[in-house]
Amino acid sequence: MIDITQLPVKEKIARSKKQMMWFAIMSLLMMFAGLTSAYIISSSRRDWVEVELPSEFFYSTGVIVLSSLTLFLAKKSLKNNNLSGASLMTAITFLLGTIFVVMQFYGFNSLTDAGIFFTGKGSSVAGSFIYIIVMAHLAHIVAGLISLTIITFKAVTKRYSRNNMLGFELGAIFWHFVDVLWIFLLLFLAFGKYIF
Repeated sequence: MIDITQLPVKEKIARSKKQMMWFAIMSLLMMFAGLTSAYIISSSRRDWVEVELPSEFFYSTGVIVLSSLTLFLAKKSLKNNNLSGASLMTAITFLLGTIFVVMQFYGFNSLTDAGIFFTGKGSSVAGSFIYIIVMAHLAHIVAGLISLTIITFKAVTKRYSRNNMLGFELGAIFWHFVDVLWIFLLLFLAFGKYIF
């Protein structure tokens, strides 16, 4: 077993920052567990009306999965000291993340075109839950895009290297988390009615 007290200061800081990131991710998981639990409980209401998810939500899933792949390739480039490759792949990841957000808003437009609104006339419990869950996820995607902006800038200005990539790793952990979270949420919203 590793004696943490014997590690260099730089490694101790890196470990503590990664641990804080995992604590933050766990708290976000608790929030989404609460939302999905409320969705399950509310689905037994008499006024519950199933809502078909817009196709844009499914298409955007491919985009965000691709963004995780490009970020993985960026990290691989960084580990190989290919700074220009890391810069390019990180910038592509940011672009794909932005496309994901745009597609989500197209999905909201499709919902409103179908007469499904967040509140007021045309709203339903299921529809409101879809808006809440997707918007909560989008808020974290925006946080991820801010992180990607920072790591893209640092990659382009060559502030990262094979031996100095903690900030990149933290941003990548968060981005991969919101990617996996979206896949779970989409599957939950699309197929949860068959399970619960």
